[in-house]
Parts: sequence; structure tokens; C-alpha cells
Amino acid sequence: MDAQQLRALQAPLKAAYKEDPARAMITMRATGTLDSNDITCHLDIDRTAAVSGLHPAAGGSGAELCSGDMLLEALVGCAGVTLKAVATAMGITFKKARVIAEGECDFRGTLGIDKSVPVGFQAIRLTFDIDTDAPQEQINQLIKLSERYCVVYQTLMRAPPIAVGRNETDTEQR
Repeated sequence: MDAQQLRALQAPLKAAYKEDPARAMITMRATGTLDSNDITCHLDIDRTAAVSGLHPAAGGSGAELCSGDMLLEALVGCAGVTLKAVATAMGITFKKARVIAEGECDFRGTLGIDKSVPVGFQAIRLTFDIDTDAPQEQINQLIKLSERYCVVYQTLMRAPPIAVGRNETDTEQR
């Protein structure tokens, strides 16, 4: 896909969203079913199933997907697609490009060993490893725009309120 094809693909969507901003508000959903025998959650992904479980550092087998890994994978996937879309729009080609996300999680917090240790990632690093002939100024702009338009990155940077509840009709804003 080139820049012209990308613009042609997105032009009607942009026009529709400008005309009716409500059409741009899309609800995305992830669903999982808990396993009654194991500490796992079967994720429904595009009509296929994935199984999440405890990280080995929390007692898991390592055979299931760890939610922390999935968070990093979501960040990599979104940042990678965004980087490619922005590069295409800017006319930048890659010889090779990789996106790497890594983060530290102190499992003393997760396991309730030390209440002063936060639960979750302490830090996350997102790295773009780009091999291109584009000038450094363009690469800097590419990365800046990729940060700006990456949904997962922006969500992590500006965490929205999350409603927690028992079912669809019983939720409480957190």
C-alpha cells in the first residue's frame, strides 16, 4: 500500500467522522471466559480462542498467555501498525523495522508480599528499530507522529477511567 492508497482508504472515514463526530466513537471489547479447573481465562479473539494464565513468576506454567505480555504485545502491535501507516503517508520506506516493548513488573506487589510495591509494570520502554535511508529529521517526525496516533500508547499515557462491576448493569467508575 502506498500513501495515495492509504489516503483513499481513509478519506471517506475522515469525512464521515467530520460530518458526524458520533460515528467516530467506537466501542471495542475483549471477552474472556474463566476456566473452572485451572487459573486461566479463554480469550475470544476473532472467533478463535486464546488462553491467558498466570505468569511463571506468579506460579503459572508458562503455557498460557500472560496478561502482562499481552499488554506489551498490544502496544507493539498498535505502535507497529501506526508507525507503518505514518511512514506510508510520509513516503518513508524501510529496509527493516522492528518495534520492541519491554517492562519491569515486581511480582511482590502482584502476589501481595509487600504492600508498598505497586501492582503492575514499574516502567515500560517502547523502542523503534528502524533501518531506512530517510534523513534523521524525518525519522524523528515519524516517531513523534507514531506516538501521537498510537491508540494503545496514548491510552497507557493518559489512562481513562475504568468502570468495574459484576455485570453490564452494575458498574462503578474507578
